[in-house]
Amino acid sequence: MKNIFVSSYEEIKGKNAIFCLVTTAMLIGLSTVLEYFTIDIPFARINFAYIAIAAIGMLYGPCVSFFAGGICDVFGHIVHPQGAFLPVYTLIAAFQGLIYGLMLYRRWGYMSTLGKPGFANTATMGIRIVASRVLDVLIINLLCNTAANLHYGFIPAQAFDEAVVLRLTKNLLQLCADIPLLLILIPALLMAYERSIGKMERRKGAAKAS
Repeated sequence: MKNIFVSSYEEIKGKNAIFCLVTTAMLIGLSTVLEYFTIDIPFARINFAYIAIAAIGMLYGPCVSFFAGGICDVFGHIVHPQGAFLPVYTLIAAFQGLIYGLMLYRRWGYMSTLGKPGFANTATMGIRIVASRVLDVLIINLLCNTAANLHYGFIPAQAFDEAVVLRLTKNLLQLCADIPLLLILIPALLMAYERSIGKMERRKGAAKAS
């Protein structure tokens, strides 16, 4: 566990720090755009902003994804405000990023730049993608957000049972769409990222050689 945080921190200050910051900023921007298309339903919200957070966690680990999750929540509130800004939801969003960082960050090793990962790596990736989204739904959506909504009165106490049923139904239905989406997008993004890193390293090598 400690090594994950150390490796994630070194990603920020390492030789690819600028690339890390630029990529993270782009993914935060993508999350903000996706947040704009949020659909509000009684006692719940449907959006796909988590995809960008998952990608940041996969690429740069829990240190980066924790702060990126909080930043995404702030920007998301700006583009899709829903009542007053409450910092507790930003903290919850940061922990959402932490989950993806812990679950997805280089757990299967990098793919080859030829785009031919081994079966074991592919299977590990798929299992961790599914597990990370399930943990996000259970811990963040159903537990933390429901508790916060109840605390702030967004869910009336007398309607708590109804709200829990609706939120559970919504999250289970969305999970059916979320998991295939992540299983397609996350490996594709990782492959594209590694090719970009590979090109960058080759350019540096050519520049040194000349």
